[in-house]
Amino acid sequence: MSLISILLAFIVIGAVLWLINTYVPMDITIKNIFNSLIIIVTIIWILNAFGLFSS
Repeated sequence: MSLISILLAFIVIGAVLWLINTYVPMDITIKNIFNSLIIIVTIIWILNAFGLFSS
């Protein structure tokens, strides 16, 4: 996976996360769980892309 595609994925993930946090009304606890889940999934995806985490 190229560095450009990883950067584009980060930009898209960040933009979607920002849009959801800004425009979707939800409880702060649910929002924190959602943000944490997205960050954990993104970290696992990046580790898998670089071959540091194999499933």
